[in-house]
Amino acid sequence: MENTEATAVVENPYGLGALWEQGDFVAKGTLIIMVIMSLTSWYVIIMKLLDQRKLMASAKVAEQKFWSAGSIREAIERLPKNDVYRQIAEDGVRASQHHEGRLGERIALHEWVTMSLQRSVQGVSVALSGGLPWLATVGSTAPFVGLFGTVWGIYHALVAIGVSGQASIDKVAGPVGEALIMTAIGLAVAVPAVVGYNWLISRNKGVQEQLGNFTSDLHSFLVSGARVAVPTQAAAPAAAKK
Repeated sequence: MENTEATAVVENPYGLGALWEQGDFVAKGTLIIMVIMSLTSWYVIIMKLLDQRKLMASAKVAEQKFWSAGSIREAIERLPKNDVYRQIAEDGVRASQHHEGRLGERIALHEWVTMSLQRSVQGVSVALSGGLPWLATVGSTAPFVGLFGTVWGIYHALVAIGVSGQASIDKVAGPVGEALIMTAIGLAVAVPAVVGYNWLISRNKGVQEQLGNFTSDLHSFLVSGARVAVPTQAAAPAAAKK
């Protein structure tokens, strides 16, 4: 008796396997689309987290090694090759050294360096935001894709009722189960995409703040020859009183 019950539980005629075997090309196509959306969403989330982690580690290395060097060239050499902070520093130094020229003569040095650093940081920001629109798209459209599968399943249930002439449970259970599975899959695809999108946006703000602080200090050094320290919140009111 126990073996019969166990077999009945495993061989579910209305599960995901039955959906794939008994579903038509529309149901299978909808399921494949949601699987692709889910896999690509998780790929974007994982890759963006790795990129953010790499930039955060680079920010710590830059803070520890860059500003303790004796010269700007030595500071750049201390940073790893292909490092984002090294590329920003090299762009800034290149801009300060090549300020002379027909176009550069009409622009002040600090403005010329500022534009160069802004272009470098903007390139990093664009790379950080890459893939995030896809997460937003998946989060907003996956429930509707699942809803489409739900509507299609209910349509099959109504067709089964019409053909059989009676609304027996064996005629409608399969299509209705198919509809409910599609809804669940759509939500399972959308929720991680939305959570991942919001989480990555929040972390991007922290990464961009670190990049902005480094760029601001580098700009001050290239223009004035010294790193201008940003006053803390506690020191700012004291300076204002003076």
